[in-house]
Amino acid sequence: MIAEFGLAALWLAASLAVLQLLGGAVALREGEERLAVLVRPAAAVQGVLAALSFGALLLLFTRTDLSVKLVAMNSHSAKPFIYKLSGAWGNHEGSMLLWVTVMAMAGALIALLERRLPEKTIQATLAAQAFVGLGFYAFLLFSSNPFERLPEPAAEGMGLNPLLQDIGLALHPPTLYFGYVGLSVAFSFAVGALITRQVTPAFARAMRPWVLGAWIFLTLGITAGSYWAYYELGWGGWWFWDPVENASLMPWLAATALLHSASVLAARDALRAWTIMLGVVAFSMSMVGTFLVRSGILTSVHAFAVDPERGSFILALLAIYIGGALTLFALRAGTVAEGERFAVTSREGALVFNNVMLCAILGIVLVGTLYPLLTEAFDVKVSVGPPYFNPAGAIFFVPMVVVMAIGPLLRWRRDWLGRVKTPLIFAALVSLATLVGVLAWNPPGLLPLLGFAMATGLGVASLLPLRGRSLRRLPLAVWGMVIAHLGIAVSLFGMASESAFSVEKLVAARVGETMTVGPWQVRLNAVEPVAGPNWTAMEGRLAAEYRGGRAVTVTPQSRTFWAPEQETSESALLTRWNGQLYAVLGDESEDGRWQLRLWWKPFVTLIWFGGILIALGGLLALLGRLANDLKRRTAQAKIAERKAEMG
Repeated sequence: MIAEFGLAALWLAASLAVLQLLGGAVALREGEERLAVLVRPAAAVQGVLAALSFGALLLLFTRTDLSVKLVAMNSHSAKPFIYKLSGAWGNHEGSMLLWVTVMAMAGALIALLERRLPEKTIQATLAAQAFVGLGFYAFLLFSSNPFERLPEPAAEGMGLNPLLQDIGLALHPPTLYFGYVGLSVAFSFAVGALITRQVTPAFARAMRPWVLGAWIFLTLGITAGSYWAYYELGWGGWWFWDPVENASLMPWLAATALLHSASVLAARDALRAWTIMLGVVAFSMSMVGTFLVRSGILTSVHAFAVDPERGSFILALLAIYIGGALTLFALRAGTVAEGERFAVTSREGALVFNNVMLCAILGIVLVGTLYPLLTEAFDVKVSVGPPYFNPAGAIFFVPMVVVMAIGPLLRWRRDWLGRVKTPLIFAALVSLATLVGVLAWNPPGLLPLLGFAMATGLGVASLLPLRGRSLRRLPLAVWGMVIAHLGIAVSLFGMASESAFSVEKLVAARVGETMTVGPWQVRLNAVEPVAGPNWTAMEGRLAAEYRGGRAVTVTPQSRTFWAPEQETSESALLTRWNGQLYAVLGDESEDGRWQLRLWWKPFVTLIWFGGILIALGGLLALLGRLANDLKRRTAQAKIAERKAEMG
């Protein structure tokens, strides 16, 4: 009955989404209040029902109920509990149910908590949210039922892709979904504001926490996905410009631009139309990413599935949502006032410049991701990789980093560069000294060299807004900006170091032999069979010494899963403060030698440490904004109370 309960809850949630949409649409007409009062309750109850439906699916997976088709196709009784749980969202149907659940719960939160905007704007926003949700409900109920029963229960499940049986991938998809859904909320706010012509600072303040939250989750999801690809796939790389990786990067780029634009609108009442447009673009990129990952239209090392039929369904949703929003934008953009003016040399000017650079990089990634599709339509197969993305992206990334270093030092409205030239010269000198030092020590290629120079210069410039200010009284939002920008500098330094100074060795070694890779001496002591809950493996035991120091054991494995049958390489990492030793065990040759791939990657961990700093900066900014909103509401309530007392 659990499956039937979950399906019934899903149908009821979809029905309430219809009511929410109709109520919101009727509310836009003067004098129609009867259905309008149902919009907020419908959104709140819909969130509860969707959560119950997804809870039922989780329960089916944790019990390994093999009478349900989705469980039998994606789980196995011998799997560890955490991967039984993650199996619920490691497939088409479950991931879409998770998406619509998070979306419905976000709508419920808006209905319960948001009181700053005019009621009609909120009702229009919730109607837009219901309209988006209905497409996903239809996808689940008519095309991809997650609760479908088998005619006869299966004797055993088919298991989960072994590459997905990892704690990084257990958490990575839901993290990204929270980001995607946060952007759908921003999209709904943008549509609601366009319909009611209420593109105001209050609208930006209401939308900004959702954009910030989405941006934080996307940052964490991309960081976790990058680290998972690094250690799980055994290729030693952290970013391959894979279509699935690009699918998450594109919404992040758009969300970064939207976040800064919304801040300008909230604080200075400028960039009104631009903010609305970015709200549409950010959600569009979420939908494009979803289509790419789930349609199977592009080949990827870690795409979810190949399913053109259901991909067509998502493509239809993409056309409806984005086409409709762009049409609405075209019809109403002329009625949205431009807002306050500002000088080119100002903080707003710097933010606009970087927004344009972010959009240009987004365009480069989008073209590079879709270009193979276009050529394949003419029977020409091409692959687009780092030789295109790296230099093309650098053309816009370099000036963006330079302006990112200057922008936070400028004043709002109008400023002049002479006022901030001293701290900027200091940052430039640090950058130049780094350039000279790296060239003198071990000259790398042009892009890594630029990366070192920009990372150190941006790192110093990021801290300059703290100069001369009381750190205890500094607003959390400022701390957030400083830490997020510093995180970008730290990540950039890690990328440059990994690109410039990584050392790789591929050997065929007998037990007892010693190899050298960078500053490490690595001895193969043994290769032994081991077993896990649903796999067996050959495990190499390597003794690694850093510059003649104490030996540390690392244990790479070559695993064999039996449900489904698949071999994977489990890399072994040895982390020091200045980098990681990376070891992969391959096959045994006929003469008893074992293939070993070893890397020494200086400062590679800074890539992901920087990602965590960026997300932390976003979290501090979010907490600061929420605290300010709470103070503002409290003050407004006190003023209203005093006015009431005075009659």
